[in-house]
Amino acid sequence: MVDFLSSLVLIGLIGQAAVGLGYLISSIWEQEKRASLFGGVQFLGMAGALILFIYGWASGFLVTATGIGVVICLLVGGIAVGILLIRKTPANQKALDGAKGLITGDVKRFDERDVVFARNRTIRPGSEAYKTYYQMRPEYEKLDAARREKGGPLGQPGTVDKPKERPNIAATFSSQGIAMHLSPPEAYQPAAHPVCKGQRVEMSPQEASQRVKGYTLNIGAKLVGITEINPLWVYSNRGEIFRENWEDWGQAVEVHHKYAVVFATEMAFELVGTAPHTPTVIASMSNYAEDAFISTQLAAYIANLGYSATANHLRHYDTLLVPLAVDAGLGEVGRLGYLMTKDYGPRIRLSAVTTDLPLVTDSPVDIGVEHFCKICKKCANCCPSNSISLDDSTEVNGTLRWKLNAETCFDYWGKVGTDCNVCMRVCPWSHASTFPHKIIRTLITRNRLSRTLFNLMDDIFYGRKPKSKPAPEWAQFE
Repeated sequence: MVDFLSSLVLIGLIGQAAVGLGYLISSIWEQEKRASLFGGVQFLGMAGALILFIYGWASGFLVTATGIGVVICLLVGGIAVGILLIRKTPANQKALDGAKGLITGDVKRFDERDVVFARNRTIRPGSEAYKTYYQMRPEYEKLDAARREKGGPLGQPGTVDKPKERPNIAATFSSQGIAMHLSPPEAYQPAAHPVCKGQRVEMSPQEASQRVKGYTLNIGAKLVGITEINPLWVYSNRGEIFRENWEDWGQAVEVHHKYAVVFATEMAFELVGTAPHTPTVIASMSNYAEDAFISTQLAAYIANLGYSATANHLRHYDTLLVPLAVDAGLGEVGRLGYLMTKDYGPRIRLSAVTTDLPLVTDSPVDIGVEHFCKICKKCANCCPSNSISLDDSTEVNGTLRWKLNAETCFDYWGKVGTDCNVCMRVCPWSHASTFPHKIIRTLITRNRLSRTLFNLMDDIFYGRKPKSKPAPEWAQFE
């Protein structure tokens, strides 16, 4: 009996040491010096405990009264800790209700003309749109004019890395060009191929959903879900103008489709890790390019099936993607205002295709984000512009959530000449998708105690304000 119990403890200690070794290897691969140091100390402790236990067994100590007591204590303690960390805590019903679970008052549809990008990227001084908009929103005129004097939405691109920024800025604009190529209506709202035109494919919503999801993942998406479109998440008026289609500016946005296929692509870990330096904006634009490619191809696929479809990507949005993604079951909204996913945290970009193709919808998920973000606050503590709230969530436009200060955030973008991404980099959920981090993510999605424990461990292993990592050789800026 003693040997049996000792065997169980031995298996547990071996498993623990294996996870510790995996974490150490992962930290070295991630170029996390502090985490590698603490991970090494942790592994030595785990390995030492394993060696000591094996020695005690081999020397006969474990068959003594004291040894049996040690075995029983280790076994009971290990089981208790395992149960505490693995057990499923009560679900957050608000999360399971999706974006509507956050509604606490009167929600007004958002005007795309008020988006900080649309104001600063689209409206030209002296134009009729300029006069119309700033008569409607005079509080923004001086603020936006000051930004334009600094050179546009990102000020001087790559300022933070001057004078070595040019190669990375070249890569950024090359990726940005893909979305521009796919910005005409015939790209984001494609017609069926002549071979397929007029031939509607009849299939069940179940089969259609399986095919659409499979195709989306096949052409590059990491996550995909389907939801019925809540009209509240459709922009009220058009504000972003590309290819001089000024007749659309200010027009009411109407979406006649019932469903949205929402997907996410993973941003490159090694590039986001350099934030706020120029490699991180390469990652952003590369993903926007990938999303534009995937969404326009998916829209074309649905059009070829005989149905209507519209791609929503960087150069054409009809909808607010984060609440749609919440409703499609891809994740929850975090403190930093981004979608938090189980597998990648906020280190993703979103896109969608709206359609009248009958589909089966997915359900919202509870992965513990509300509780995790409430106790973490790392993104707020690390935000260079103090744009992320340290307080509890509040009602914003009829929804209970954390509100990012888009104005101060955007001003910091102009200062550094990149899209910053510091909040994304420091989020404990953004670590690389290695085996140890997958285990941790699984535990924190299930359990409140795990969220508290691993938040504390993240502060210890990575620091309360983690430093940015060096760029890959091809994207170096120093």
